[in-house]
Amino acid sequence: MSAISNGWKDVLSPEFSKEYYKELYKFVKSEYENGVVFPPSEKLFEAFHLTDFNDVKVVILGQDPYHNYNQAHGLCFSVMPNVEIPPSLVNIYKELYDDCGCKIPNNGYLVKWAKQGVLMLNTVLTVRAHCPNSHKDKGWEQFTDAAIRALNDCDRPIVFILWGANAIKKKRMLTNKNHLVLEAPHPSPLSSYRGFFGSKPFSRTNAFLEEHGIEPIDWQIEDV
Repeated sequence: MSAISNGWKDVLSPEFSKEYYKELYKFVKSEYENGVVFPPSEKLFEAFHLTDFNDVKVVILGQDPYHNYNQAHGLCFSVMPNVEIPPSLVNIYKELYDDCGCKIPNNGYLVKWAKQGVLMLNTVLTVRAHCPNSHKDKGWEQFTDAAIRALNDCDRPIVFILWGANAIKKKRMLTNKNHLVLEAPHPSPLSSYRGFFGSKPFSRTNAFLEEHGIEPIDWQIEDV
């Protein structure tokens, strides 16, 4: 499991000495050694590596990584270049086009967002190949909750985008009035027509950031 060395180190290092994390570490290490686990171990903390704690403007919460080969690389909803765009991301792009007029790209590689301060965090950071939710309730939720609470405690304004029931459950931790919380149904084809489409999360996020003197996000993902 790769180390965290940027601004997240001070925030998350207390977790590493807790009993739940020691058990989680043993479990995840064994899973990587004895089977196929996604994302690759060197990408496990990629969301934290690409979006420093001190740079977070927006948080998008996912559930657990994609569980097929060559998809997951540590950012929720994002896939590696030259990989078919998953259905939920197809719908995210549709809403982005309707909301902001962004051209729909030919790839699902969202690193550009992460580098602008969008923390793209799955609440569970690993998954066994072809077994969704296989690493649920092993300790990752406690670890990522610590990250969410630390961001909630920040005085600088942050937008939290919660899509779907699992993400919306985290709203109870978001008590800081400086922040904006946007919630909507999940962009999955099973639920997107229940209110995800038309929720305008991208323009609402940028309007909030600009109101507070913060550089907005350039949401356009370029073709590869």
